[in-house]
Amino acid sequence: MGRWLRAVVRGFVLLRQTGAMRILVVGAGVIGLSCAVRLARNGHDVHVLARDLPLETTSAVAAALWYPYRALPRDKVTAWGERTYAEFTRLAEQRPESGVSMVDGTELLHESAPDSWWRSAVPDLERVRTLPDGYRDGWRFRAPVVEMPRYLSWLRKQLADAGGTVTRMALAALPNHAPVVVNAAGLGGRALAGDSTLWPVRGQVVYVEQFGLDRWWLDGSGPTYVVPRSKDVVVGGTDDEGEWATLPQPDVAERILRRAARIVPDVAKARVLGHRVGLRPARPQVRLEEEPYADGRRVIHCYGHGGAGVTLSWGCADEVVRLVDGA
Repeated sequence: MGRWLRAVVRGFVLLRQTGAMRILVVGAGVIGLSCAVRLARNGHDVHVLARDLPLETTSAVAAALWYPYRALPRDKVTAWGERTYAEFTRLAEQRPESGVSMVDGTELLHESAPDSWWRSAVPDLERVRTLPDGYRDGWRFRAPVVEMPRYLSWLRKQLADAGGTVTRMALAALPNHAPVVVNAAGLGGRALAGDSTLWPVRGQVVYVEQFGLDRWWLDGSGPTYVVPRSKDVVVGGTDDEGEWATLPQPDVAERILRRAARIVPDVAKARVLGHRVGLRPARPQVRLEEEPYADGRRVIHCYGHGGAGVTLSWGCADEVVRLVDGA
């Protein structure tokens, strides 16, 4: 028996002895990588397969302000969001190299409203009394802001350090050569899971130079948001239902910047660094459930997070681990 084959056999023996499983995760965005890291750290043999590598995914485009946007059902989203908020707080304190920071900010409202349904997921939320013209209500709270290119690279390294891999692979169907498959393919779930309830919501953003902004601003009716990062500011955005086009549109960018400048006037003077578009995977509600197959395979679907993939990532990853391990 050759050295390579002996190593493979020893690996399978070790997996059987420890109760670990070979798991394939489909999708290398923030949901897929978060699930993969959690599963690998739980002792499983985890490999990510994806058409798009992490920095090519919709996740890489995101402003990545923690906020439960276009994701349901409310009870589960609140629980997943709370768990993710706590994990991001820990990362900001203990692993600053991850690109996660806790940033104060304000959500502005055109009409008076009760506290948001996700209120219990954040430790503190305070009503704003002094408002810009045109707004009648608002609240401020501290939220995680995640610098996505940096964070996705960090997640990939965490997976590698735990023994996992990421491989570029365009799949026509979910793989059938592993006992457990996690379907975290985002919009790819439309074809891979035959799910016609999944649709794109196009989001365009503009990146401008960092002009000294140290807090985020949000007007969800736009949607308009201005999110500071260490070297730039992400200005958004759009929510175009059913739109698949990924080429940034100059006229849309101009409207985004005008809206944002009403909240943060310095946006109008900031140098534009770039434009990007991402397609949010929207669905009537997040699909996080196990689907057993007749041949004994287990497929765990985890997709349809709308504009809240980052916001729900660790909470959903923890639930995927519970489903895999039967805890």
